[in-house]
Amino acid sequence: MQAYIIEFVNLLLRWLHVIAAIAWIGESIYFVMLDNGLRTPKAAEDREKGVFGEMWAVHGGGFYHNQKYATAPSKLPNDLHWSFWKAYTTWLSGFALFVILYMVNPGFYLVNPDSNWAWAANLTGWQANLLALGFLLGGWVVYNELCKRISPNMERDGLLSIAVAVMMVVVAYLSTQMFTGRAAFLLTGAVMATAMSANVFFWIIPGQRRMVKAMKAGETPNPLDGKRGKQRSVHNTYFTLPVVLLMVSNHYSFIYAHELSWVVMVLFIFAGALIRQFFVLMHAGKIQPAYPAVGVGLILLAFWVAAPSPRAAVEGTGGAPTQAQISGLIEQHCTQCHARNPEHAGFSAPPAGYAFDSWDDILGHKAQIQQVVGSRYMPLGNITNMSDEERDIIAAWEE
Repeated sequence: MQAYIIEFVNLLLRWLHVIAAIAWIGESIYFVMLDNGLRTPKAAEDREKGVFGEMWAVHGGGFYHNQKYATAPSKLPNDLHWSFWKAYTTWLSGFALFVILYMVNPGFYLVNPDSNWAWAANLTGWQANLLALGFLLGGWVVYNELCKRISPNMERDGLLSIAVAVMMVVVAYLSTQMFTGRAAFLLTGAVMATAMSANVFFWIIPGQRRMVKAMKAGETPNPLDGKRGKQRSVHNTYFTLPVVLLMVSNHYSFIYAHELSWVVMVLFIFAGALIRQFFVLMHAGKIQPAYPAVGVGLILLAFWVAAPSPRAAVEGTGGAPTQAQISGLIEQHCTQCHARNPEHAGFSAPPAGYAFDSWDDILGHKAQIQQVVGSRYMPLGNITNMSDEERDIIAAWEE
């Protein structure tokens, strides 16, 4: 019953997380599109009252007229719309999911026993949890310091973009060395997601509040607040597509169980940012297909890097394994979790719906079994101590 309750809470939190993320990212993408799609107002009276740009749009049978003020309008309404709870809800629900799915059982989901770094491979559960929390906090601190030191007045944002890109390469590499593959992808995405939410909490909303307060007091707002808010919002929009990919990556072990998973991760991050750049420019009236072309090229490169080695798939013990050998290994190393009624206390149902109660069930998932066993992703944390010789038997399995 405890495992069932945990999984049900997991379901509800994941539902909330996805809903909040859709709302937040959708609104973010919309406002970037709106900001880049503004045109000089045609009416002289609009220009005279400080309107910087406008956009006419039609949607759902109605017409909309959006206007942006360069500085401050003559008066602000009391029902001014603010955008922040979607961002906070997304992060809080995502962190709660991380606690339930990873931190409750860190030795199973976080510790990387195959790490090239002995200290990482030998972490205890509580040490892995502290390292994960430090990783998230450290990611935000480094990113924030890069923004403050390289482009404090938003005059060197190009150089800052390069620095943030380098930072993400380092984050991807470190995460795959310190944590299991699935956790590494998730934590790298969480570093970006934490930066996105922290941008809203520490910079965008406080800056907007200072601007509103100044305007209501009849004072001129500090233009740096507006510029800084836009800088962090632009960063957030380039993070969106990579973050979404990294958050769904836990369903696809072929990318996070690969020995060069950090390279695959970096290629996907840059591909997402380049594809997003195409749409950002398109909304400003600039069509530059080179960006999505390079993005697709990076995805194809990731496909090539992550592809399994044909040689590794056929290396075995010198003879084709028998049905009895394969069944025995599956029963010994897999069915405590992958059964219709799992014996492992952490599961109330077979993970990913893969149950190996019969030979037909096993045959139906042959390709997936060989892939995750060959990549050493399964068994999770090698909790059943599967040997290299046993993995070779699975690799040599033909039918």
